[in-house]
Amino acid sequence: MIELPQNKIVTVESFNSGYDRSRKLVFTNGCFDILHRGHIEYLYQARNLGDALMVGVNTDNSVKRLKGEMRPINGEYDRMMLLASLYFVDYVVLFDEDTPLQLIKSVRPDILVKGGDYTRDTIVGADFVESTGGEVVVISFVEGYSTTKVINKMR
Repeated sequence: MIELPQNKIVTVESFNSGYDRSRKLVFTNGCFDILHRGHIEYLYQARNLGDALMVGVNTDNSVKRLKGEMRPINGEYDRMMLLASLYFVDYVVLFDEDTPLQLIKSVRPDILVKGGDYTRDTIVGADFVESTGGEVVVISFVEGYSTTKVINKMR
């Protein structure tokens, strides 16, 4: 039976109380405002680095602070449901801060992943993950895909 997407949407507390720490957890985060092919390929590659993939999603308020009053295009629950609908995403968790540092410290991933527009030195939480024996991985972007490009095409 296929798992219901909403069952993959978790709180930090429910995740931490039920996750089997013998499984290698991969973590990434973002706004994921308009899901596109670049996101799909990135998330698929991230999932293949471990046993489970958790995606941290910025709240609507956090996206507004980071991207401006016209964003997000899609609300936080819609963005979480789209991500949770992907078979290779195991957990989706919401966070309201501008960075995922507190979330990363709470879930303690084995592998922290970001896209090719980051370097190891610009990834929030990299020092923490490495200090706990984890790994930081930068995955190359699929050229030509970005939420900003999608929005600009609509204008």
